[in-house]
Amino acid sequence: MSATVVPLPPNPSSETIDFLRRMASMVSGRNGEMLLRAAALIESLAQRAMSAERLYHEQQVESIRSTELREAAELASDAMVGQIAALRTQLAEVAAAAAAERAAFEVERGKLLGLMTHAESHIGKLTGELETLRASVDSFNETVVSVPIEVLRLARTQFDSLSSGFARNGDVVSQAMSEIGGFAIDQALTAKKADKA
Repeated sequence: MSATVVPLPPNPSSETIDFLRRMASMVSGRNGEMLLRAAALIESLAQRAMSAERLYHEQQVESIRSTELREAAELASDAMVGQIAALRTQLAEVAAAAAAERAAFEVERGKLLGLMTHAESHIGKLTGELETLRASVDSFNETVVSVPIEVLRLARTQFDSLSSGFARNGDVVSQAMSEIGGFAIDQALTAKKADKA
């Protein structure tokens, strides 16, 4: 609650003080002392009133300044509250995007793990099949001999020659065996031509 301060009129107290001091010099005894005390008291009160008025004006200026600072602080606070709200919104959006990316990553990771498991299973199956084929080839290689094609053609010619010789001598059994051998070589050569085609 503010008080209204009325400025003192210029120098009325100094006239009054001068008057009281002149009167005290004319009056003797207790009355003179009382007049001097009254003059000193008025002078002291006038100084106190001027100090109080000066202090009031200083406090009024300080109050205005404080009000301006408080209003500026409130505006800054409102702006910071708005910025904090905007940052919270951004943080929520970033967190949501990160959660979505994390979920997508987990889905992709699951797919890749599934593919990897499937690939490992497939590799295991192919490895088993390869081992089976190797064992089959190894057992086949134990029963088969590689012969160049030219050697087979020579052998075929020899079987034809033997068959003709056995037929002239009348050895039907040897002739049949020679023809069977020639036929087996023909089949091997025919199979080789089919593999190349």
